[in-house]
Amino acid sequence: MVKIVKAQFHIAGKLYDFGAGELDLKPGDKVIVETERGRSIATVVTPPREFEEAHAPEGLKSVIRIAEPSDLASAARNTTREQEAHGFCLRKIKERGMDMKLVKVEYLFDGSKAIFYFTADGRVDFRELVKDLAHQFHTRIEMRQIGVRDESKMIGGIGICGRELCCSSFLREFEPVSVKMAKEQNLALNPTKISGQCGRLLCCLGYEYETYCSLKKCLPKCGKLVKCGNSEGEVIKQNVLEGTVLVKTDDGVVELKGEDIKTEDISERPKLPRREGAPREREKDQKDAPDTERREKPRERDNTKNQEQQRNDRGSRDRRGGKGRDKDKKEPK
Repeated sequence: MVKIVKAQFHIAGKLYDFGAGELDLKPGDKVIVETERGRSIATVVTPPREFEEAHAPEGLKSVIRIAEPSDLASAARNTTREQEAHGFCLRKIKERGMDMKLVKVEYLFDGSKAIFYFTADGRVDFRELVKDLAHQFHTRIEMRQIGVRDESKMIGGIGICGRELCCSSFLREFEPVSVKMAKEQNLALNPTKISGQCGRLLCCLGYEYETYCSLKKCLPKCGKLVKCGNSEGEVIKQNVLEGTVLVKTDDGVVELKGEDIKTEDISERPKLPRREGAPREREKDQKDAPDTERREKPRERDNTKNQEQQRNDRGSRDRRGGKGRDKDKKEPK
Protein backbone atom coordinates (compact mmCIF):
# COMPACT_ATOMS: atom_id res chain seq x y z
CA MET A 1 0.00 0.00 0.00
CA VAL A 2 1.13 3.54 -0.80
CA LYS A 3 0.05 6.66 1.08
CA ILE A 4 -0.62 9.58 -1.27
CA VAL A 5 -1.41 13.21 -0.46
CA LYS A 6 -2.44 16.05 -2.74
CA ALA A 7 -0.52 19.30 -2.47
CA GLN A 8 -0.53 22.69 -4.17
CA PHE A 9 2.26 25.22 -4.79
CA HIS A 10 -0.05 28.25 -5.04
CA ILE A 11 -3.49 29.16 -3.74
CA ALA A 12 -6.13 27.65 -6.05
CA GLY A 13 -3.32 26.07 -8.03
CA LYS A 14 -3.23 22.68 -9.65
CA LEU A 15 -3.15 19.68 -7.31
CA TYR A 16 -0.24 17.24 -7.49
CA ASP A 17 0.10 13.76 -5.98
CA PHE A 18 3.04 12.98 -3.69
CA GLY A 19 3.97 9.93 -1.71
CA ALA A 20 3.60 10.64 2.02
CA GLY A 21 5.70 7.72 3.21
CA GLU A 22 5.58 7.38 6.98
CA LEU A 23 5.05 11.08 7.63
CA ASP A 24 2.01 12.13 9.66
CA LEU A 25 0.57 14.88 7.45
CA LYS A 26 -2.63 16.89 7.64
CA PRO A 27 -4.18 19.61 5.44
CA GLY A 28 -2.40 22.95 5.75
CA ASP A 29 1.06 21.54 6.52
CA LYS A 30 4.02 23.04 4.67
CA VAL A 31 6.21 20.32 3.19
CA ILE A 32 9.36 20.05 1.09
CA VAL A 33 8.73 17.93 -2.00
CA GLU A 34 10.81 16.65 -4.88
CA THR A 35 9.80 17.94 -8.34
CA GLU A 36 11.20 17.85 -11.84
CA ARG A 37 12.62 21.36 -11.27
CA GLY A 38 14.22 20.36 -7.98
CA ARG A 39 13.08 20.76 -4.42
CA SER A 40 10.17 23.05 -3.67
CA ILE A 41 7.84 23.99 -0.84
CA ALA A 42 4.18 23.03 -1.08
CA THR A 43 1.01 23.00 1.02
CA VAL A 44 -0.88 19.77 1.82
CA VAL A 45 -4.53 19.91 0.72
CA THR A 46 -5.89 16.42 1.47
CA PRO A 47 -4.96 13.94 4.20
CA PRO A 48 -2.97 10.82 3.23
CA ARG A 49 -4.95 8.07 1.48
CA GLU A 50 -3.83 4.53 0.92
CA PHE A 51 -3.72 3.07 -2.59
CA GLU A 52 -2.45 -0.16 -3.99
CA GLU A 53 0.88 0.11 -5.74
CA ALA A 54 -0.74 -1.00 -9.00
CA HIS A 55 -3.10 2.02 -8.88
CA ALA A 56 -0.43 4.54 -7.89
CA PRO A 57 0.41 7.22 -10.51
CA GLU A 58 3.48 6.64 -12.63
CA GLY A 59 6.58 8.62 -11.70
CA LEU A 60 5.19 9.48 -8.26
CA LYS A 61 7.40 11.95 -6.40
CA SER A 62 7.62 11.83 -2.62
CA VAL A 63 7.45 14.26 0.26
CA ILE A 64 10.95 14.71 1.70
CA ARG A 65 10.07 16.27 5.04
CA ILE A 66 7.85 18.71 6.82
CA ALA A 67 9.07 22.27 6.27
CA GLU A 68 11.36 23.56 8.99
CA PRO A 69 11.70 27.18 10.18
CA SER A 70 14.81 27.54 8.04
CA ASP A 71 12.81 26.47 4.97
CA LEU A 72 10.10 29.04 5.71
CA ALA A 73 12.77 31.73 6.14
CA SER A 74 14.27 30.78 2.78
CA ALA A 75 10.83 31.08 1.15
CA ALA A 76 10.44 34.55 2.71
CA ARG A 77 13.81 35.62 1.28
CA ASN A 78 12.70 34.42 -2.15
CA THR A 79 9.57 36.56 -1.86
CA THR A 80 11.73 39.63 -1.20
CA ARG A 81 13.95 38.81 -4.16
CA GLU A 82 10.87 38.42 -6.37
CA GLN A 83 9.72 41.94 -5.49
CA GLU A 84 13.16 43.40 -6.28
CA ALA A 85 13.35 41.51 -9.58
CA HIS A 86 9.84 42.67 -10.49
CA GLY A 87 10.74 46.34 -10.00
CA PHE A 88 14.04 46.05 -11.90
CA CYS A 89 12.41 44.26 -14.82
CA LEU A 90 9.67 46.90 -15.06
CA ARG A 91 12.29 49.65 -15.35
CA LYS A 92 14.15 47.81 -18.10
CA ILE A 93 10.94 47.16 -20.04
CA LYS A 94 10.12 50.87 -19.87
CA GLU A 95 13.64 51.91 -20.92
CA ARG A 96 13.60 49.63 -23.95
CA GLY A 97 10.01 50.52 -24.87
CA MET A 98 8.95 46.89 -25.10
CA ASP A 99 5.31 46.06 -25.87
CA MET A 100 4.75 43.63 -22.98
CA LYS A 101 3.21 43.62 -19.52
CA LEU A 102 5.06 42.01 -16.62
CA VAL A 103 2.69 40.07 -14.37
CA LYS A 104 4.73 38.19 -11.79
CA VAL A 105 8.22 36.96 -10.90
CA GLU A 106 8.76 33.57 -9.28
CA TYR A 107 11.99 32.20 -7.80
CA LEU A 108 12.51 28.49 -7.39
CA PHE A 109 12.94 27.31 -3.82
CA ASP A 110 16.70 26.85 -4.18
CA GLY A 111 17.10 30.15 -6.05
CA SER A 112 18.60 28.50 -9.14
CA LYS A 113 16.10 30.05 -11.58
CA ALA A 114 13.82 33.07 -11.83
CA ILE A 115 10.66 32.84 -13.96
CA PHE A 116 9.19 36.08 -15.34
CA TYR A 117 5.53 35.81 -16.35
CA PHE A 118 4.26 38.39 -18.87
CA THR A 119 1.44 39.06 -21.31
CA ALA A 120 1.70 40.50 -24.82
CA ASP A 121 -0.44 40.79 -27.94
CA GLY A 122 2.13 39.01 -30.11
CA ARG A 123 5.68 37.71 -30.06
CA VAL A 124 8.27 39.77 -28.20
CA ASP A 125 12.02 39.83 -28.75
CA PHE A 126 13.29 39.84 -25.14
CA ARG A 127 16.86 38.60 -25.74
CA GLU A 128 18.45 41.87 -24.63
CA LEU A 129 16.16 42.00 -21.61
CA VAL A 130 17.24 38.51 -20.55
CA LYS A 131 20.88 39.60 -20.74
CA ASP A 132 20.16 42.55 -18.43
CA LEU A 133 18.33 40.33 -15.94
CA ALA A 134 21.01 37.62 -15.94
CA HIS A 135 23.76 40.24 -15.45
CA GLN A 136 21.86 41.79 -12.54
CA PHE A 137 20.73 38.68 -10.62
CA HIS A 138 23.36 36.09 -11.65
CA THR A 139 20.88 33.25 -12.06
CA ARG A 140 19.06 31.46 -14.85
CA ILE A 141 16.24 33.50 -16.39
CA GLU A 142 13.07 32.14 -18.00
CA MET A 143 10.52 34.36 -19.76
CA ARG A 144 7.06 32.76 -19.91
CA GLN A 145 4.12 34.28 -21.81
CA ILE A 146 0.67 33.66 -20.32
CA GLY A 147 -2.94 34.50 -21.19
CA VAL A 148 -5.26 37.10 -19.71
CA ARG A 149 -7.10 34.53 -17.59
CA ASP A 150 -3.86 33.31 -16.04
CA GLU A 151 -2.95 36.94 -15.39
CA SER A 152 -6.13 37.49 -13.35
CA LYS A 153 -5.50 34.24 -11.49
CA MET A 154 -2.00 35.38 -10.45
CA ILE A 155 -2.88 38.98 -9.59
CA GLY A 156 -6.27 38.36 -7.97
CA GLY A 157 -8.86 41.02 -7.22
CA ILE A 158 -12.53 41.63 -6.49
CA GLY A 159 -15.20 40.67 -9.02
CA ILE A 160 -18.37 42.56 -9.95
CA CYS A 161 -20.21 40.41 -7.38
CA GLY A 162 -18.13 41.94 -4.57
CA ARG A 163 -16.33 38.71 -3.76
CA GLU A 164 -12.77 37.58 -4.44
CA LEU A 165 -12.17 36.28 -7.95
CA CYS A 166 -13.07 32.61 -8.32
CA CYS A 167 -9.89 31.83 -10.26
CA SER A 168 -7.66 33.23 -7.51
CA SER A 169 -9.59 31.74 -4.57
CA PHE A 170 -10.83 28.22 -5.38
CA LEU A 171 -11.15 27.61 -9.16
CA ARG A 172 -8.20 25.40 -10.07
CA GLU A 173 -8.86 24.88 -13.77
CA PHE A 174 -10.60 27.04 -16.37
CA GLU A 175 -13.66 25.68 -18.13
CA PRO A 176 -14.92 26.90 -21.53
CA VAL A 177 -17.68 29.53 -21.27
CA SER A 178 -20.01 30.64 -24.09
CA VAL A 179 -22.70 33.29 -24.63
CA LYS A 180 -25.25 30.47 -24.87
CA MET A 181 -24.89 29.95 -21.12
CA ALA A 182 -25.97 33.54 -20.49
CA LYS A 183 -28.92 33.22 -22.87
CA GLU A 184 -30.18 30.06 -21.16
CA GLN A 185 -30.19 31.89 -17.82
CA ASN A 186 -32.08 34.90 -19.26
CA LEU A 187 -29.21 37.27 -18.48
CA ALA A 188 -28.71 40.62 -20.20
CA LEU A 189 -26.14 40.21 -22.97
CA ASN A 190 -24.26 43.32 -21.88
CA PRO A 191 -20.48 42.80 -22.20
CA THR A 192 -19.78 44.90 -19.10
CA LYS A 193 -22.10 42.72 -16.98
CA ILE A 194 -21.11 39.25 -18.19
CA SER A 195 -17.35 39.85 -18.50
CA GLY A 196 -14.82 39.46 -15.74
CA GLN A 197 -11.64 41.30 -14.79
CA CYS A 198 -9.74 39.47 -17.53
CA GLY A 199 -12.13 40.78 -20.21
CA ARG A 200 -13.47 37.29 -20.97
CA LEU A 201 -16.88 35.84 -20.09
CA LEU A 202 -17.47 35.22 -16.39
CA CYS A 203 -16.51 31.74 -15.22
CA CYS A 204 -19.56 31.70 -12.94
CA LEU A 205 -21.85 31.57 -16.00
CA GLY A 206 -21.16 27.85 -16.16
CA TYR A 207 -21.94 27.09 -12.51
CA GLU A 208 -25.75 26.90 -12.93
CA TYR A 209 -25.94 26.28 -16.67
CA GLU A 210 -26.73 22.56 -16.38
CA THR A 211 -29.34 23.25 -13.69
CA TYR A 212 -31.16 25.74 -15.91
CA CYS A 213 -31.05 23.33 -18.86
CA SER A 214 -32.55 20.51 -16.77
CA LEU A 215 -35.29 22.76 -15.35
CA LYS A 216 -36.21 24.11 -18.78
CA LYS A 217 -36.82 20.60 -20.10
CA CYS A 218 -40.00 20.45 -18.00
CA LEU A 219 -41.34 23.74 -19.38
CA PRO A 220 -42.77 24.48 -22.84
CA LYS A 221 -40.83 27.03 -24.86
CA CYS A 222 -42.10 30.53 -25.57
CA GLY A 223 -44.33 30.58 -28.64
CA LYS A 224 -45.79 27.11 -28.04
CA LEU A 225 -49.54 26.60 -27.72
CA VAL A 226 -50.83 25.08 -24.49
CA LYS A 227 -54.31 23.89 -23.60
CA CYS A 228 -55.79 25.58 -20.54
CA GLY A 229 -58.97 23.69 -19.75
CA ASN A 230 -61.38 24.36 -22.62
CA SER A 231 -59.27 27.13 -24.17
CA GLU A 232 -55.84 27.33 -25.74
CA GLY A 233 -53.15 29.95 -25.26
CA GLU A 234 -49.60 30.90 -26.20
CA VAL A 235 -46.62 30.71 -23.84
CA ILE A 236 -45.21 34.23 -23.48
CA LYS A 237 -42.79 33.84 -20.53
CA GLN A 238 -40.94 31.19 -18.53
CA ASN A 239 -40.07 31.33 -14.83
CA VAL A 240 -37.41 28.66 -14.61
CA LEU A 241 -36.68 28.87 -10.89
CA GLU A 242 -40.36 28.64 -9.91
CA GLY A 243 -41.15 26.10 -12.63
CA THR A 244 -44.06 28.06 -14.09
CA VAL A 245 -45.02 29.65 -17.42
CA LEU A 246 -47.31 32.51 -18.37
CA VAL A 247 -49.89 31.64 -21.02
CA LYS A 248 -51.82 34.29 -22.92
CA THR A 249 -55.39 33.23 -23.75
CA ASP A 250 -58.47 35.01 -25.03
CA ASP A 251 -59.61 35.49 -21.43
CA GLY A 252 -56.28 36.90 -20.21
CA VAL A 253 -52.90 35.77 -18.90
CA VAL A 254 -52.78 32.53 -16.88
CA GLU A 255 -49.88 31.14 -14.84
CA LEU A 256 -49.40 27.35 -15.08
CA LYS A 257 -46.99 25.01 -13.38
CA GLY A 258 -44.77 22.96 -15.61
CA GLU A 259 -45.62 19.73 -13.81
CA ASP A 260 -49.34 20.26 -14.54
CA ILE A 261 -48.81 20.60 -18.30
CA LYS A 262 -48.99 17.33 -20.19
CA THR A 263 -46.97 16.64 -23.31
CA GLU A 264 -50.08 16.03 -25.43
CA ASP A 265 -51.42 19.49 -24.44
CA ILE A 266 -48.48 21.26 -26.13
CA SER A 267 -48.65 22.03 -29.84
CA GLU A 268 -46.92 24.17 -32.44
CA ARG A 269 -48.32 27.42 -33.76
CA PRO A 270 -49.93 26.76 -37.17
CA LYS A 271 -47.95 28.18 -40.07
CA LEU A 272 -49.56 30.61 -42.48
CA PRO A 273 -50.64 28.92 -45.75
CA ARG A 274 -48.86 29.99 -48.93
CA ARG A 275 -50.72 31.44 -51.88
CA GLU A 276 -51.41 28.87 -54.53
CA GLY A 277 -49.56 29.40 -57.78
CA ALA A 278 -47.02 31.88 -56.40
CA PRO A 279 -44.10 29.42 -56.20
CA ARG A 280 -44.90 28.05 -59.64
CA GLU A 281 -44.87 31.51 -61.18
CA ARG A 282 -41.48 32.18 -59.66
CA GLU A 283 -40.11 28.89 -60.98
CA LYS A 284 -41.55 29.64 -64.40
CA ASP A 285 -39.96 33.09 -64.42
CA GLN A 286 -36.60 31.61 -63.37
CA LYS A 287 -36.77 29.01 -66.13
CA ASP A 288 -37.79 31.53 -68.78
CA ALA A 289 -35.20 34.12 -67.82
CA PRO A 290 -32.15 32.41 -69.41
CA ASP A 291 -34.05 31.79 -72.68
CA THR A 292 -35.06 35.45 -73.04
CA GLU A 293 -31.48 36.48 -72.34
CA ARG A 294 -30.26 34.16 -75.08
CA ARG A 295 -32.83 35.55 -77.52
CA GLU A 296 -32.01 39.15 -76.66
CA LYS A 297 -28.26 38.87 -76.98
CA PRO A 298 -28.18 38.16 -80.77
CA ARG A 299 -30.47 41.14 -81.31
CA GLU A 300 -28.06 43.37 -79.45
CA ARG A 301 -25.20 42.11 -81.59
CA ASP A 302 -27.23 42.75 -84.78
CA ASN A 303 -28.05 46.28 -83.63
CA THR A 304 -24.40 47.05 -82.93
CA LYS A 305 -23.42 45.71 -86.35
CA ASN A 306 -26.06 47.85 -88.04
CA GLN A 307 -24.91 50.94 -86.15
CA GLU A 308 -21.28 50.38 -87.14
CA GLN A 309 -22.27 49.83 -90.78
CA GLN A 310 -24.30 53.05 -90.77
CA ARG A 311 -21.34 55.00 -89.38
CA ASN A 312 -19.04 53.58 -92.07
CA ASP A 313 -21.53 54.48 -94.81
CA ARG A 314 -21.87 58.04 -93.51
CA GLY A 315 -18.10 58.41 -93.38
CA SER A 316 -17.66 57.20 -96.93
CA ARG A 317 -20.39 59.55 -98.20
CA ASP A 318 -18.82 62.47 -96.39
CA ARG A 319 -15.42 61.73 -97.92
CA ARG A 320 -16.87 61.42 -101.39
CA GLY A 321 -18.92 64.57 -100.95
CA GLY A 322 -15.88 66.47 -99.76
CA LYS A 323 -13.83 65.62 -102.84
CA GLY A 324 -16.64 66.71 -105.16
CA ARG A 325 -16.94 70.12 -103.49
CA ASP A 326 -13.23 70.72 -103.74
CA LYS A 327 -13.33 70.06 -107.49
CA ASP A 328 -16.26 72.41 -107.93
CA LYS A 329 -14.37 75.21 -106.21
CA LYS A 330 -11.22 74.79 -108.35
CA GLU A 331 -12.91 74.68 -111.77
CA PRO A 332 -14.18 78.32 -111.82
CA LYS A 333 -10.64 79.60 -111.14
